[in-house]
Amino acid sequence: MEFAILRDVGSSPMDVDIARIARETRCIAMVGLSPNEHRPAWGVARFLKSQGIRVIPVNPGHAGNHILDEQVYPDLSAIPTDIPVDMVDIFRRAEAVPRIVNDAIAYLPRLRTIWMQLGIRHPQSTEWARRQGLTVIEDRCPKIEFPRFL
Repeated sequence: MEFAILRDVGSSPMDVDIARIARETRCIAMVGLSPNEHRPAWGVARFLKSQGIRVIPVNPGHAGNHILDEQVYPDLSAIPTDIPVDMVDIFRRAEAVPRIVNDAIAYLPRLRTIWMQLGIRHPQSTEWARRQGLTVIEDRCPKIEFPRFL
């Protein structure tokens, strides 16, 4: 049996969402993950893997290769449907967010969360994803946020 201690999440609705995401997420498609170990996305992916979360790399420039022992896919539509992606973590500029969110909704049937990394916000895509029933976190990093709750 697995036990996790959930720290006080305070009164913020976002903290409540992040605590739930940290507990429940098992597979993340990371858009913009690079094989360069000096890039922030690589460090975040490595941390998430250390927490038992599967990280699926999405990067057209490295498609077919492997990053952190996982095959790299060119886009979200190329991820096989038998891979149960719970969350899409976006390491791309804000102008790329609408296409990523639309693809995530269209191609990932088990998707529950869209996460935009530090400095990334896109209000229209956030509203669209929420209307589709997804939880959206903007301008945060799971490597920073998840340890606060687990």
